[in-house]
Amino acid sequence: MLIIFLTGLVASMAHVVTGPDHLAAVTPLAIDSRKKSWIVGFSWGFGHTIGMLLIGLVFILFKEFISIDAISKHSDTIIGFLLIGVGSWAILRTYFRHSHIHRPHPHFHTHPYLYAHIHSHTHEDMPDHDHTHTETVRQNAFTALFIGIVHGFAGFSHLFALLPALALPTVWESVAYISAFAIGTIITMILFAFILGFVAFQSFIRKKEVFLKWFTYAGGITAIGIGILWIIHPF
Repeated sequence: MLIIFLTGLVASMAHVVTGPDHLAAVTPLAIDSRKKSWIVGFSWGFGHTIGMLLIGLVFILFKEFISIDAISKHSDTIIGFLLIGVGSWAILRTYFRHSHIHRPHPHFHTHPYLYAHIHSHTHEDMPDHDHTHTETVRQNAFTALFIGIVHGFAGFSHLFALLPALALPTVWESVAYISAFAIGTIITMILFAFILGFVAFQSFIRKKEVFLKWFTYAGGITAIGIGILWIIHPF
């Protein structure tokens, strides 16, 4: 049983890290979520597991009536557009966020006499910023969950990932393999998202705004590029 469980773990980790569309979908969301990026990774991994189980169920129940290959191709196209949307959203939000932070505006003072000066500063230390960031993380998590479900449902290859579970002699061994695959998928994406979020958070607290801006841009551009590739040449 332990060998089966470990096999499921290794297979899931390999499945996640060898899928550039998997990593590209999470990258902009994880960077934007910073120290809470692990939530994005968990949401994508959970959604991906749901999607895989759904396509497996559809295959078992309706394999004689539905073309799984056609579903896969359409799902890959949808993923492509989702990646382009996520990447574009990340770039635009970063652009407007940094434009707002650095836009000069006047301040008036009355002591020791009436005078005005113009400067720019960030509002990210204010209480309402924490509330805004919490909302952002929540939105990112739901987006990752949705993309993860579509990802899991896309690709005929996901059925091959579940085939070992169908070939195992007992139900409990099949459950062990599928559970290990789900756990491995979630853990792997949590680690990947955490690393990206950690880099983004360290850049933020150390006031390395230029690096953080271009780090986010790079994640968005990567998502857009892979999204275009998935539309032109579905895998």
